[in-house]
Amino acid sequence: MQNLQQNEIPIHDIKPLVEIYEYSLYYLIGVTTLVSIVVLGAAYLAYKWYQNKKRFNKRAEDYKALRNVDFSDAKKAAYEITLYGATFKDDSERHKKAYENMLEKLEQYKYKKEVPKLDDETMHYIELFEGLIDV
Repeated sequence: MQNLQQNEIPIHDIKPLVEIYEYSLYYLIGVTTLVSIVVLGAAYLAYKWYQNKKRFNKRAEDYKALRNVDFSDAKKAAYEITLYGATFKDDSERHKKAYENMLEKLEQYKYKKEVPKLDDETMHYIELFEGLIDV
């Protein structure tokens, strides 16, 4: 009777409890961490892309200024073309040669008080140089 009092009745067809290992919390933490890393990485790349897009591009600005030179004042135009064209002269050997040829033609419009209008041959050299440029 003492055995019955302590609730130690032998059970025959029932197996003892088995410990079940639960990993779903670890899976949730791992997936959350992985998704967070991917989202933060994408946000960082988007930020860097936006910063590079917004950054000042000297070549693009000089090309735009070179295309918009006012040829009514030949002296001022010669100086501006020389200044803005220097950005592109080192792109290739062909660019360098075209720039030097253009400078030779523009030389007659610099360093003088009164200068004539730009002649057709000089304009052709300027257009040739502008045509070589790719930004």
